[in-house]
Amino acid sequence: MTQPLSAFARDHGIRYFLISFTDLFGTQRSKLVPAAAIDDMVNGAGFAGFAAWLDMTPADADVFAQADTSQIIQLPWKSEVAWMPSDLVTPSGADIAQTPRLVLKRVLQQAEALGYRVKTGVECEYFLLSPDGEALADPRDRQIKPCYDQQALMRRFDVIAEICDAMVALGWGAYQNDHEDANGQFEMNWTYADALVTADRHAFFKYMVKAIAEKHGLRASFMPKPFAHLTGNGCHTHLSVWDASSSTNLFHDLNGDLGLSTLAYHFIGGVLESAPALCAFTNPTVNSYKRINAPATLSGATWSPNTATYSGNNRTHAIRIPDPGRFEFRLADGSANPYLLPAALIAAGLHGILQKRDPGPRYDNNNYTDPLPPGTAPSLPTNLLDALRHLETSTVFRDALGTECVQAYLKLKHQDWQAFCAQVTPWERETTLDC
Repeated sequence: MTQPLSAFARDHGIRYFLISFTDLFGTQRSKLVPAAAIDDMVNGAGFAGFAAWLDMTPADADVFAQADTSQIIQLPWKSEVAWMPSDLVTPSGADIAQTPRLVLKRVLQQAEALGYRVKTGVECEYFLLSPDGEALADPRDRQIKPCYDQQALMRRFDVIAEICDAMVALGWGAYQNDHEDANGQFEMNWTYADALVTADRHAFFKYMVKAIAEKHGLRASFMPKPFAHLTGNGCHTHLSVWDASSSTNLFHDLNGDLGLSTLAYHFIGGVLESAPALCAFTNPTVNSYKRINAPATLSGATWSPNTATYSGNNRTHAIRIPDPGRFEFRLADGSANPYLLPAALIAAGLHGILQKRDPGPRYDNNNYTDPLPPGTAPSLPTNLLDALRHLETSTVFRDALGTECVQAYLKLKHQDWQAFCAQVTPWERETTLDC
């Protein structure tokens, strides 16, 4: 942006700016800055790093959030406020290495050094719940197979339409909305873009959905598995690699199997090889492992993978190839960090390209009703601790994401796991009290 933000604010009726960053757990942290002060704050809004999930202490100096004014978004539902993603630096201006947005930037620079430009799209599933989060917002939404249910979709028209109208106004290329496989669950799709642009939009989308749901007296949740008997929230990621000018899709090869190039299959090979460690980023919560490796839900399928395998247009595997020139990564869930998810996925794929990794055979079986024989393909971690242990032994992510990021992430996630293990659950009391 060439003009001062204060002038931009006057031209667009903006009274306040949210200078926002995303921490390692995916939580958005912000300061609300009046337009009269924004020119002094845009290059460094101060935060206490210990107050966020960044693996910092109260003794550490402040961190400063430098806003990316090229990605400014005026809130469609509250136009007097504008949101800007930012990167964290030290008082001397050095990058805070574990900042998720900076981690993604570093991985994209690694791709650029190889002559590649990565494009992604995401499908963010979420539930609309009662304000306390205990029940579905629509008590009439109780079909066994509610996917694409027109009546349930239109009963939530006011919420869905307001979110979709916002994406249209923002120029994201929104093109469809639907009721998903679980009761009370929805998905909204917009056009793919450069990976950093999609990550910023992903972060803002989660904030926007929650804010607009609250405006309508509801609560939106991206929790991977809020209800044991219903399908969980995925965050399916579509990915393709292009040349540096963004004019040629290097994954597209009509002479290749299913329309994918050798480069694409090497990328897939890298993703599958690193899948157990990759889960630490794509499935980052204790609850994530209630979604994958799960028994069938009320609808008859979980729509989530249980092996590190790839297939054609088959939704029972971790990677689906629906069309020439791209693949869909179905493992990630709604709790994934909008920046660490693509960073880790791209890092694994680039490693596969550099190593010319063979993805192995394609499997076209129904992995729910006709699973592969044990040992045929790598299984996925069964809990967060398993995934963290795989990440600890992986050099792929330390090299690509940075040791500082991986060490900080592992430390905080191990603390998360220990906090979970310290809980005494109702199930434990029910099954163990009479021992």
